[in-house]
Amino acid sequence: MLLLEATPVMPEEIVEEIQKGILQQQIEQLIPKFWSFLWCAVLALVVFIIGSQIIKGIIKLFHKAMNLRDVDPGVETFLESVLKWIFYIILITIILGLFGVTTTSISAAVAGLGVTIGLALQGALSNFAGGVLILLMHPFRVGDYIIEHASGQEGKVEKINIIYTTLKMIDGRMVQIPNGTLSSASLTNCTSMTRRMFNETVGISYDSDIKKAKEIMLEVAEKQDHLITSEPIQTFVSELGDSAVQIGLRFWVETEYFWPTKWAVLEEIKNRFDKAGVEICFNQLDVHIKKES
Repeated sequence: MLLLEATPVMPEEIVEEIQKGILQQQIEQLIPKFWSFLWCAVLALVVFIIGSQIIKGIIKLFHKAMNLRDVDPGVETFLESVLKWIFYIILITIILGLFGVTTTSISAAVAGLGVTIGLALQGALSNFAGGVLILLMHPFRVGDYIIEHASGQEGKVEKINIIYTTLKMIDGRMVQIPNGTLSSASLTNCTSMTRRMFNETVGISYDSDIKKAKEIMLEVAEKQDHLITSEPIQTFVSELGDSAVQIGLRFWVETEYFWPTKWAVLEEIKNRFDKAGVEICFNQLDVHIKKES
């Protein structure tokens, strides 16, 4: 009678076989989930690309509609920013739905974070409200040259966005000012009117001929190409100062040509005064040196 001896199985081998089986089962379970996630990711990418193109198309149609109605460029830029935010939020909601995130869950999350977001974005919400006030009250429009007195910034209005207004300064720099600041602070709109007054004074010496100085300033003003002839030109003695007689000159000019006219007038007055012997006063300092004997 033959006796078969059983090969002893070590406990380590049993554990290894069990682990291999469990690992294999886990891999087999993860493969369908992986392919499902990969498919959702590809589909989400396709939806994002198509959705972005649709949004761009809607924005183009929006611009065409605004151009047909001759809407203010500031209003157009502001509404464009709002529409982009709304459409992209809708697009992101659709993409999250592809991954199983329901609209109810998104709404609950937004409601839960609403208070926190509101506190964190108080400044942004204030700027958004400021942008709405700017578009409703029209203290300035795109293309106007404004001076903001709170920070001393000034420039031509390039864009009015949701949060900021972009100014182009005279040296080419771009500066962004929060809409909340512009809606609550005082500012000067230099180009809202079609005409602007030239108002300057020139100090001449007491020995100079006042009548001659006034005649020269009047002649210089009359020769300006962009002078508004419907308004009178005024030349007058504005002040008898300590060391000079201040002669004033006022006339109206087209706003677009105000600065070139101002530069040309001041230069011409200086040249004409020099030729006519009218002395322009300037501050002088006399130094007396006392020698001790």
